Amino acid sequence: MIKSMTGYGRFEGVIDGRNVVFEIKSVNHRFLELTCRTPRGCGFIEETIKNLVSEYVTRGKTDVYVSIEADDELAADVSINHSLAAGYVKALRELRDTYELADDISVSAVASYNDIFTVRKAPENEEKLCAITEQAGRMALKDFVAMREREGEKLRADVLSRCDRIIEIVAEIEEKSPETVKQYREKLYSRLSEVLGDTTIDPQRILTEAAIFADKTAVDEETVRLRSHIDQLRSMLSGDEAVGRKIDFIVQEMNREANTTGSKVSDAELAHKVVDIKAEIEKIREQIQNIE
Repeated sequence: MIKSMTGYGRFEGVIDGRNVVFEIKSVNHRFLELTCRTPRGCGFIEETIKNLVSEYVTRGKTDVYVSIEADDELAADVSINHSLAAGYVKALRELRDTYELADDISVSAVASYNDIFTVRKAPENEEKLCAITEQAGRMALKDFVAMREREGEKLRADVLSRCDRIIEIVAEIEEKSPETVKQYREKLYSRLSEVLGDTTIDPQRILTEAAIFADKTAVDEETVRLRSHIDQLRSMLSGDEAVGRKIDFIVQEMNREANTTGSKVSDAELAHKVVDIKAEIEKIREQIQNIE
């Protein structure tokens, strides 16, 4: 199924007793560009995130935010900065003696200066945190992918409708093009008759000139190739692979054929139809910029 490069997914819940948030969003980009924001000290889970996201995403600027509640049950080692504590006690005593204050220096008073304590928690279980991240990520990615598929289906429908319109215009050009040769031949005969008067006009010469004109203005090859490109485009839009880059190339070729057709047609009505084709191709080009 065709996917858009724009998507959003979020999981928030409890896994293994931890409150976890996993949020992912993406926008257009030529390649996969992933940015991760993880809890402090948990940079090691980025590799898990990258491997996980790459399973679902091939293109797009993708941002991931992960929050995992700390494990309060982890053992902690509290150490005291004795030199700093001694400095506080000395300062408090000096304050007491200088201003004749009541001697209420106590453990709780000194402990209020929390910079004398250093708390070191035991390291988190990396394997467990990676497993939690992956579990949360897969649930967030489920919504993320669903949104991209919904948006992709809208893009697919729009592009296919424009392909249908181009085919309609191509059919009109193919039907009208031979008539321009006939009109040219009749116009040429009329002009020669005016110039030459009663002089006999060589019909073979008229046919030769008309044949040269027909060869110069024939757009059969271009319309056949344009139809072929649209068939390829429709086929790609029906597949399950990421085809954004391939489609971009096909649309370039479609535009090339339209330009060549425009340079060949001499009839004003046909020229307008070519402009209509190019307008539809440009709209397709805009839409496919968001296809993965």
